[in-house]
Amino acid sequence: MLCLLAACGGGADDAAAKAKGKGTPEVGVVTLQAEQVPLTTELAGRAAAFETSDVRPQVSGVIKARLFTEGSIVRQGQTLYRVDPSIYQAAVAEAEANLASAQANLTAQSARADRFRPLAEIEAVSKQEYTDAQAAARQAAAVVQQQRALLETARINLRFTDVPAPITGRIGRSIATTGALVTANQAEALTMIQRLDPIFVDIQQSSADLLALRRALATDNTIPSTAEVRLRLEDGSDYGQVGTLQFAEAMVDPETGAVTLRARFPNPQGLLLPGMYVRARFSQATARRAILVPQAGISRDARGNATVMVVGADNKAERRNVRAEQTVGDKWLVTAGVEVGDRVIVEGLGRAQAGQPVRPVPAGSPAQVGPQGTGAAKAGN
Repeated sequence: MLCLLAACGGGADDAAAKAKGKGTPEVGVVTLQAEQVPLTTELAGRAAAFETSDVRPQVSGVIKARLFTEGSIVRQGQTLYRVDPSIYQAAVAEAEANLASAQANLTAQSARADRFRPLAEIEAVSKQEYTDAQAAARQAAAVVQQQRALLETARINLRFTDVPAPITGRIGRSIATTGALVTANQAEALTMIQRLDPIFVDIQQSSADLLALRRALATDNTIPSTAEVRLRLEDGSDYGQVGTLQFAEAMVDPETGAVTLRARFPNPQGLLLPGMYVRARFSQATARRAILVPQAGISRDARGNATVMVVGADNKAERRNVRAEQTVGDKWLVTAGVEVGDRVIVEGLGRAQAGQPVRPVPAGSPAQVGPQGTGAAKAGN
């Protein structure tokens, strides 16, 4: 009888031990470490030409020829239009004749002054006559300079009958056709040239975000990042070239409350066009002591607040509210609620209850087999 009772008592103890073992779930944890993490931002932007130039005539006349193909690449100095040069060629000829006349008059007046010099010294002529002769020679020299300047002006106007490309780039459609009358410095451009390689991307960032960034940079925990920028195009694909952030505007747009940031990108294939909508990803700052939590360890309550389960004192699970507003790769950047060294549960969350004991093992460990081995991997979320 006593042996039977002892046997029954031993069986009860074993059952209790097994029950106790099954009641302590195994969970996978990660121990939080401080890391240096670039804080990536994604903002909307639009492409803008690196250089833009409107082509306008600088002389008036009738267009005799258009010397380019619309939509092609033109080089700086290349002749685009030719205005009828007849009247400007005649102006050059007239200016050359006027200059020759002025030079002939200068020769005569200079010789007269030279002859009067010795005569004035022996008082054969009055000093006034000699002074008048010198003044006439100097006036004739001034007229020569004036006519030379008029000749240069006529030659410049003649060169302007060939309308050149002010920059190298892709030329647009032509507004004027052969036979059209154009005027000097007219308001309407004949065509437009845009330089698209490299190309700018203008990015809009809210002034509130920029203010928060500058305040963060004022602390020891945040340092400026490199200015590399990557793009995602309208079809969702990534643009293969990497750009650099050039500068930020020194004013806020009063209508949008945004600041414009300008990035520069190589565009050798002409894939980016002015006005194209893109998404820009770049890092403006780097957190020196950031805490990253795997996404599997972050839960959201009914209000959308982020929570984590950590293994606290006596290996008991503890639920904490955290601030997680930005992802970095496959992890959340947590700025409040946890500290370096905390053990966050990322496997077996479904079996962990706040305030109840758990058996923590490093995340990714193989599940144990046995009465107490509930298995973190087996118990997954």
